[in-house]
Amino acid sequence: MIRVVLVDDQALMRAGFRALLDAEDGITVAGEAGDGESGVELVRRVVPDIVLMDVQMPGAGGIEATRRIAGDPALADVRVVMLTNYGFDAYVFDALRAGASGFLLKDSEPEDLLAGIGVVARGDALLSPSVTRRLIGEFVARPPDRATAPGLEGLTRREREVTALAARGLTNEEIAGHMVISPFTAKTHISRAMTKLGARDRAQLVVFAYESGLVTARTRGAGSAP
Repeated sequence: MIRVVLVDDQALMRAGFRALLDAEDGITVAGEAGDGESGVELVRRVVPDIVLMDVQMPGAGGIEATRRIAGDPALADVRVVMLTNYGFDAYVFDALRAGASGFLLKDSEPEDLLAGIGVVARGDALLSPSVTRRLIGEFVARPPDRATAPGLEGLTRREREVTALAARGLTNEEIAGHMVISPFTAKTHISRAMTKLGARDRAQLVVFAYESGLVTARTRGAGSAP
């Protein structure tokens, strides 16, 4: 059973999500909150699998609430999915750096929302194609923030390669085909890279790859990773 907490300042929005999720086998709503502060308190109390978090709320907004959840060792297995009204906005970068596992549009089709929850529950990152394209475009247009980026020295050549390919948006199966290895081996390399870099999930691995300069505008479209 996937346990979900809803954090949104719009009661009608929460009611709609609750009705959809409670009607689905294998998913239950463990609680809901109307602002970031009470949302963090609720998450600490019930420790759900997933938090659907609105980006903009009064008081402690969704990004700050996500940062507190991601920074709490007791909540290491909790995944936060940000809810936004837009395909892309200025909050995407801060939310990913804060520890969000992905984004969902509030007007997503019900089946897309349910599928997204399943993706995150399996430990994968959730970035819709439109958000991913804009995210990559914005990242490569910026100079790497090497002052805050994690060191990549501890990664093996293979781990650096799969990290770069993941940052370009390739799935495990696509990475496996590119590197001529099995999908399981690709997944293993990615898992090891995440562990070494301290990335909570694939979304943060992508952030690290761009902020470190491992992937740039030049290498993004190249046939092979650096």
